[in-house]
Amino acid sequence: MCLIVFDWSPQAPVLLRLAANRDERHARPSAPLDHWQDAPGIVGGRDLQAGGTWMAMHTAGRFAAVTNVRDPAFDAPAAGPSRGQLVRQALESPSLPDWLERLVARDAAAYAGFNLLAGDGETLWHVHHGRHGTHWQGVAPGLHGVSNATLDTPWPKLVHSRQRLGEVRGASRQTFQHAAWALLADDRPAADAQLPDTGIGLERERLLSAPFIVGSDYGTRASTLLEWRADGEVTLAERRFGPEGVFEAENRLTLEVPARPPH
Repeated sequence: MCLIVFDWSPQAPVLLRLAANRDERHARPSAPLDHWQDAPGIVGGRDLQAGGTWMAMHTAGRFAAVTNVRDPAFDAPAAGPSRGQLVRQALESPSLPDWLERLVARDAAAYAGFNLLAGDGETLWHVHHGRHGTHWQGVAPGLHGVSNATLDTPWPKLVHSRQRLGEVRGASRQTFQHAAWALLADDRPAADAQLPDTGIGLERERLLSAPFIVGSDYGTRASTLLEWRADGEVTLAERRFGPEGVFEAENRLTLEVPARPPH
């Protein structure tokens, strides 16, 4: 994923509302949102090259998503494991806090830079692994976003998308979905004066500054919406796109996970 904006409300009837875009090379094979046949309980899209995923839910009541960190100055390990494997590990670990502690203390060193969101409906954690080390924190309730820097770094597409999500806080599911699809489909680049300098050159910064990236070789491959209710109902919707942003297909799933006790 290269853009995730979300409303985290652990004491509300709707625990989590999230909208996300996955940006990737179009040649990299992937499978659509579905139940994983070889990993009972996991529901999400799948990277068919490395076997991991950018975002998934577990029917036991656990969520995880990952984005890459864009920093040419970060000395990433050569031939490190796929960061998409982190999502599966977070979903399947017997104890999520213990696994996160090991990840931050030791295991993250094997990976290139990443942001990981992982939660169990009561707590949502964020892990950032970059050139300044690996850090984790509980995410405070409220509106947040992450792209390819760290949590809530004020890149234009994150700030704008988070603001648009905030405009429908507390709205009906239909209103949320309508607004979320629209913000994810926004292909307007940011003004040059607003662009971050991540060391990839002005032309590339422009291309990557839009929430929805259009390109022949690289671009937004999937847009995903998630709503997790305290009563245990989770709805997932995914739209998939080909080169030049051409729409390919959409599918939706509804899951039942353990309900969260009222606060």
